[in-house]
Amino acid sequence: MPSEIRVSPPRSVRWGYIRIISGTILGGILGFYVMHNLETAYKEKMKERLAVYEQEMLKKKTEEDLTP
Repeated sequence: MPSEIRVSPPRSVRWGYIRIISGTILGGILGFYVMHNLETAYKEKMKERLAVYEQEMLKKKTEEDLTP
């Protein structure tokens, strides 16, 4: 007959809950941080593009005004 197999007791359920909750909170913070940086960078890029567009439109308007 096979000898008796001993299995170590499972880790406490409380430790599992702590790991799940802390992972969820830290993951949410990391996700917020990444998305905030992406959004900020995107807004700055769009502001720069808008400024270039406005300069081009102003340049075209002045050229049209100077041409009789």
